[in-house]
Amino acid sequence: MKINEMIYSLRKENNLSQEELADKLNVSRQTVSKWELGESSPDFNKIVPLCDVFGITTEELLRGKKVECDSASNECDNKPDIIKALLICSAIFLYFLALVSVILCEEFFRFNDGVVVSLFLILCGFATSIIIFTCMTRPGKKEKKVKIKNPILKGIIGIVSLIFTCIYLLVSFFTMAWHITWIIWIIYSLIIRIIQLVFYLKEVNDEE
Repeated sequence: MKINEMIYSLRKENNLSQEELADKLNVSRQTVSKWELGESSPDFNKIVPLCDVFGITTEELLRGKKVECDSASNECDNKPDIIKALLICSAIFLYFLALVSVILCEEFFRFNDGVVVSLFLILCGFATSIIIFTCMTRPGKKEKKVKIKNPILKGIIGIVSLIFTCIYLLVSFFTMAWHITWIIWIIYSLIIRIIQLVFYLKEVNDEE
């Protein structure tokens, strides 16, 4: 479908007259008419407002077709993948469960180190398998990598790193439990990832 046909079709779907669409875009009715007849194309600065009016992406408008949902995997580009989110949340929960189990088994149940390490590795193995399976079977859209160029993000990561280093050294020297305090760095990695995701989501919201 050509862009002029797309504009006409979307205008009809949204029950808008040429005058109403023109008012929303601050152009004349004749301009909208020329777009629909293919006599001219929307200026670059009108592409995004057009998409906002019709509730579509710029890619959909320029390609001349709406994004279709994949019925087999029940995925759609503009809808969240609930199953993927649940699988990843389950994996994260297993990581936390692995950490808690190590602490409980070591401090309260007095299991030997071999049992504690085995239980920890089994739970982490399950969590990692879930993440790998999810990424391979439900890749979804490509996400932007979080670039650590934001000075605020850099500062927060630096402060968190310093705090966790101090915590690790203090806890390790006071308890002399060097065989278990390394878990602090796993917690550190999870917290850093959460901070990066928060900044990534904020950037996405700002772009939208």
